[in-house]
Amino acid sequence: MYLCCGDSLFDMFTAPSSDPHGISIDGHVGGSPLNVALGLARMGNHSRFFTRVSTDMFGRRIAAFMAANDIDSSPCVETRQNTTLAMIGLKEDNSADYVFYTDGTADCSVTVDDLPGTLDPAVRVIHFGSYSTVIEPTATALATLAAREGTDRFVSYDPNLRTMIEPDIEIWRARVAAMTKAAAFVKASDEDVAQLGATPDSFAADALANGVDLVCVTLGMDGALVFSAEGTELRVPGISVQVADTVGAGDTFQAACLHWLGAQGLTRKGLARGADMAAMAGFAVKAAALTCTRRGADLPTLADIESFAP
Repeated sequence: MYLCCGDSLFDMFTAPSSDPHGISIDGHVGGSPLNVALGLARMGNHSRFFTRVSTDMFGRRIAAFMAANDIDSSPCVETRQNTTLAMIGLKEDNSADYVFYTDGTADCSVTVDDLPGTLDPAVRVIHFGSYSTVIEPTATALATLAAREGTDRFVSYDPNLRTMIEPDIEIWRARVAAMTKAAAFVKASDEDVAQLGATPDSFAADALANGVDLVCVTLGMDGALVFSAEGTELRVPGISVQVADTVGAGDTFQAACLHWLGAQGLTRKGLARGADMAAMAGFAVKAAALTCTRRGADLPTLADIESFAP
C-alpha cells in the first residue's frame, strides 16, 4: 500500500475569453502528491492519501475525485478552510505558468495533531512533495511523519519547488536537507536542482550522503539521470512526443518509479540493490512522455503505458 501526503488543490487552466479583458477557466483536481496517488491507483496499486480536505465546492469535488479513482481518503481530515487554487497558463514552449492561492487553505493548514497515530502495517511507501513540505504548519506536520516512519518504511520525496509560493530559497534548501535524511528515494527536476543552486551530480551526491538509496533527476524532453547508493550512475534518453502541456509529467515519473520499485518487492533497506535502474527510469520516462500528450494531469494507466508506442 502507498500513502501520499500533502498538496490537494484545484488546477484552474486559463485561456483567452470572448471578453478581451476576461479569462476563461477550466478547473481540474490536482496537487503534486495527489497526482502521484492518482498515478499509483491507475497503475493498479492500493493508493491512500492524507491531507486536510475542504468542505467547500472544490473540496467536495476533490473528495469525489478520490472516490472515483480508487484513492483511499480515509486518513484525510475535513475542514471548512478554503481549497488551494492554482491558476495555470502556458508559456510559449507549452510549459506550465503557475499562480497559487494558498493563504490559510486546507492543505496548507495540516497540524501535527492531524497526523494518524499509527499507520496500517500494509503501508510500505509514504510519499511527500512540493509546497506542502515548506508551508507551515503543514511542513512541520509532514516532516514529523517522515521522521517518525522513515526508519521502518520506504519514504519517497519530490521537492518540486514552487518559489511563487515560498520565494525564500534557503527555506527550500533546509527542507530538502531535512527530508532527504528520512527518504529512500528522491526525484527532482533539473529546474528544481538549478533553483537550489546545485548541479544534478552535486544534488545527488548530497542526497546519497544523507542516506538516500536512489536519486533521479528528470531532464524534461532529454530524459533522466539515475544515481544509486551502490554507485550506479546512468542516463536514460527522452522520448519525442507532441506536447499538449507538461502538467503532471514529473508526478507521473514519480508514480511510475514507485510502481516499478514496488513491483520488484523491494523494501526500505537496500531498496536499489540489484534492481535494474535503467529499466525503472525507462518505464518512468515513457509514462511521463505519455502524460505530456494529454492536457492537464491526466496520468496513464498501466495498460496505457505498456501500449504506448510514440
